[in-house]
Amino acid sequence: MSPHPRHKQRGAIGLMAVGVLAFALVFTLLVVDSGRLSLEKRKLQGVADTAALEAVSRNGTCLAGLTAAAYAAQSAGRNQFVVGNGNTLVTRCGAVTTAASGRRVFAENPALSSAIQVDVSKTVLTSVASGMWALAAGKPVSLNSVLTATAVAAMPPPTLAQLTLNSTLASVDTASASLLAPLFSGMLGGSVNLTLAGWNGLVNTNINLLSYLDQLAIDLQVTAGNYTQLLSTNVTAAQLIQAAITVLNKNGATVDVLTALGSLKIAAINQAPLTVGQLLQLQTGTEAAALNANLQVFQLIQGVVQLSSSQSAAAVTLPVNLLGLANITTQVKVIEPPKLSAIGDPRLAAANPQGPNQIYVRTAQVRTQVTISLPLLNGLSGLSTAVNDLVGPLTPVVSSLLSLNLVTTINSALCLLGAGCQQLDLRVLPGNLPLNIVLDAGGASSYVTAYSCPTGNAGTKSLTTSTTTSVASLNIGNISNAFSSTLPMTVAPLALIDIGTKTCHKILGIGSCDARVPFAGGGIALKVQSPIGGSVQTQVFSSTTPFATPPNVGLTPTYQAATPATNVVSSLSATLNGVGLTAYQPVGNNPLGALAQGVVALIGGVNNIVSPVVDNLLGSLLNPILNNLLSMLGISLANVNVGANLSCGQTGGAYLVI
Repeated sequence: MSPHPRHKQRGAIGLMAVGVLAFALVFTLLVVDSGRLSLEKRKLQGVADTAALEAVSRNGTCLAGLTAAAYAAQSAGRNQFVVGNGNTLVTRCGAVTTAASGRRVFAENPALSSAIQVDVSKTVLTSVASGMWALAAGKPVSLNSVLTATAVAAMPPPTLAQLTLNSTLASVDTASASLLAPLFSGMLGGSVNLTLAGWNGLVNTNINLLSYLDQLAIDLQVTAGNYTQLLSTNVTAAQLIQAAITVLNKNGATVDVLTALGSLKIAAINQAPLTVGQLLQLQTGTEAAALNANLQVFQLIQGVVQLSSSQSAAAVTLPVNLLGLANITTQVKVIEPPKLSAIGDPRLAAANPQGPNQIYVRTAQVRTQVTISLPLLNGLSGLSTAVNDLVGPLTPVVSSLLSLNLVTTINSALCLLGAGCQQLDLRVLPGNLPLNIVLDAGGASSYVTAYSCPTGNAGTKSLTTSTTTSVASLNIGNISNAFSSTLPMTVAPLALIDIGTKTCHKILGIGSCDARVPFAGGGIALKVQSPIGGSVQTQVFSSTTPFATPPNVGLTPTYQAATPATNVVSSLSATLNGVGLTAYQPVGNNPLGALAQGVVALIGGVNNIVSPVVDNLLGSLLNPILNNLLSMLGISLANVNVGANLSCGQTGGAYLVI
């Protein structure tokens, strides 16, 4: 008799119960094992988070000293994480950037410490699931597995402001290149010969200041990230140009740009010691990440060239006819180099705008001297005629004085007795002294005076500056020490007509005369010392004004042109048109004393004859300098373009960013 079917089912149910129990045990094991790994991973992530936060909050760096790695290791130790026996801890310094997708990305840079990444790993027993998966795949099973955790912490970004001056040169044409080449050659010391494509490549290319300074630190063997030391380290113009070549080569600059920079480097034979701090200003204590901004390559090279000129004792003599000034010598020297860019905390700057924490930029101050030899001056159309018109009426006056019986008799008697007698000595365009024209131009500046940042969704983002527009100074006459680094420049009158006197003696038939006294009997001379000041005005870069919002540091600045209240060029023209000739009245006891008033009136009337000729001459000389030469050096007397950036920071302590 066969077993009852229910008895068979009892056996099957038992087997199913065993199977279900086995599966339950396996899943329970997997859950417990996964929980173990999850807990280890969570603890490991906590170690990484706290280590990164401590390294940042204690201002750790990846430079020498008590570094970020030491701070991170100390934090991990307090959380019972011991490095060794399969446990690792790696600390990296750098910065956090936002990718085009909007995702934050950590970029390692040992010179920066605005963000610190900590990677930790721990060796644990391999999970059951991993082992089973390996067995199923036919792979060897490892008893140990490595868990990893990564954390990136940073301090809240600081509030930063940046001012930049914009070059007045938008492009280079053939005429500009013909002026730039000898100008840069004289300032660098060697021969500069760039193609138009090379010049315009420099104008149209930007360079990242942070990358540039990092490369310069490598070249000069300065500790990475120590920008304060770097800005004060001596460097040559060639080294400054080479650093730009290295950076732009890595960033894929065109062949024209690299070739142009290579030619400039070869020409930079002037070995005068320079410092980067003379061109760029980084406020003390400012994070190095603030230097993550761009600058036009031509403007950087322009600054290097001008800085080299300012440290050289020699002025640049431009080739004759270069400015269309035939047979006239033109010399140029940078008296004060430009300050191209300045970055810092606007809170410190606004508290004392002109103090040690100021954010300040300026254009270069350039001195140009034009020298005209007297033979050329004498041969200029109109000037000789004017001088002859002056001398003509003076000659009868002098002759009549000399023919006065009383004066002649008395003087002759005195001379015979051995006493001194005065004699007139008339000189027209005397000697070989040249006519010097010295124009000082530039020196426009701007500095931060106030700022504001939005609070929440309300408020205005703005940066306020005080900007002084370009100033000029015109000097005309017999000028000495125009380019001396030790002696002050002096401006003496240039004599056109000099009625001098000299005292003569005659003893026993032997005559002798004392030194000539210039202008003692009157005369006329040319001398101008005319400062032409710019104006001070307030510029406001504000989000309430269309197209005037100051973008964050690192983006293209917003530029505003500060225009003088009075047009400096027009003021200079008015000064030229108002050039007056100095009339010297006869002084002391001399033969012209009796007719002093008549002589003064006669000389004064000559201004109407000579002044128009001199005005036209000066205008033709200075216009090429104003319109061509100064623009090549980034100087405009019409306005100054100031660029502004403002990054509004956050308050609080260190926080996790990734």
